[in-house]
Amino acid sequence: MKKIIFMLALVISLDTFAQLTLNGVTLPAKMKGSTGELTLNGGGIRKKAFFKVYVLGLYLNQKSKDAAAIIKSNEEFVVQLKITSSVVSSGNMSEAIQEGFEKSLKGNVAPLKAKIDAFIGTFSKEAIKEGDLFVLDYVPGAGVKTSKNGKLVSTIEGEDFKKALLGIWIGADPVDAGLKTGVLGN
Repeated sequence: MKKIIFMLALVISLDTFAQLTLNGVTLPAKMKGSTGELTLNGGGIRKKAFFKVYVLGLYLNQKSKDAAAIIKSNEEFVVQLKITSSVVSSGNMSEAIQEGFEKSLKGNVAPLKAKIDAFIGTFSKEAIKEGDLFVLDYVPGAGVKTSKNGKLVSTIEGEDFKKALLGIWIGADPVDAGLKTGVLGN
């Protein structure tokens, strides 16, 4: 009986501390958000043509495979996005984000245009290069706080914006189906 309890505890602890390495980027099992510690839900690689352009990890209060519930939830989450290709520039990242919002919102971007433009501006303020790390921390009541390489560069308010942003990666029509599968831990 003691062996069974020990083995069960070992399996649970291994799962708790499991990190994920994708395309040379290690996503830690836990990440500190603004309101507490979050758990890695999953991670994936964004591919465009033949390039692996970034690695994305999604951190939640508790793991979930239900994309709609994650998008609907008004709880803190963190997205870690690490640029892994030298083909990524501020210009093409800005275009990709715009296209992502158009897919997420089924073309109806007008109600969020000012917020989307401000968010895109986050990526066009400085040149983007391979190795850059963006952390998007959604805090209910405060908005999406975006940091680049540890420096806060913008805060975009609104739960409506947060839902549209998550929809880019895990919505009904994501920018990359394989990325969605990985981020949802499937």
